[in-house]
Amino acid sequence: MRIILLGPPGSGKGTQAQLLVQRYGIVQLSTGEMLRAAVAAGTPVGLKAKEIMAGGGLVPDEVVVGIISDRIDQPDAKNGFILDGFPRTVPQAEALDELLKHKHLKLDGVIELRVNESALLSRVETRVAQMRERGEEVRVDDTPEVLTKRLASYRNQTEPLIHYYSERRKLSTIDGMMAIDEVTRAIHRQLLALGAIEPKSHARSAAKAAPAKTGTKKAKATKKTAGKPAKAAKKAAKSAKTVKKAAKKAVKGTKKAAKKTAKKTAKKAAKKTAKKAVKKGSKKGPKKVTKKRAKR
Repeated sequence: MRIILLGPPGSGKGTQAQLLVQRYGIVQLSTGEMLRAAVAAGTPVGLKAKEIMAGGGLVPDEVVVGIISDRIDQPDAKNGFILDGFPRTVPQAEALDELLKHKHLKLDGVIELRVNESALLSRVETRVAQMRERGEEVRVDDTPEVLTKRLASYRNQTEPLIHYYSERRKLSTIDGMMAIDEVTRAIHRQLLALGAIEPKSHARSAAKAAPAKTGTKKAKATKKTAGKPAKAAKKAAKSAKTVKKAAKKAVKGTKKAAKKTAKKTAKKAAKKTAKKAVKKGSKKGPKKVTKKRAKR
């Protein structure tokens, strides 16, 4: 999965990026962090960036793209990445397209978190007022004045990217004013629709993120537990077959016994009837003879 998160300051990009990292086992690529890491590592691109920053200049796009190129070649970015803070301009987006094309990689989608700027300013004003009431220190970059400047900068530089990615059918817009979990679910649905993830990929990613030892134990336990119902079912099936066979045999035996008993009873009854008939006949015979003799 390779995606870009777009949205003005305060839209919740950072929060959602961290949730995506945890859920799908991908990496978050922040230009600021990548620049610092490249400088610390002393890579050729990092040394060039260090020289420019030391002179007080802005790091040009080709240097930033070079740092991103080095970073996405690292093993942990093979499963995918989220670009946060880059691209900020259309020329940067074009440079990124060329980079990915050169590496035979595809950008899956761009998620825009759309927010109400007035509501954002109101939130910051309320938060700052509450902090001051409690006597807490307010960060210099966390004031309505600074946010107003940052929002203006976003509109001028970054907002044109919405049109750029929309034309390329890469843009998906989500209401960033919803609750955090609702925004997360909406992003998940969009990623499914884009084909950036498989329906059950988050479950596999969660399993990979689990500690190896615990995961192995659980896997063994699951395998063992999963085997038990199968064995029980097999045993039950065998038992049922035996019972069925025994019942069949019993029925057959009962029928045979009933037939035999019926035959015996019928024979006995016939014998008894015949005996009675003989006895009755023998009684009638002598009487008739006597009568005839009497008449004579």
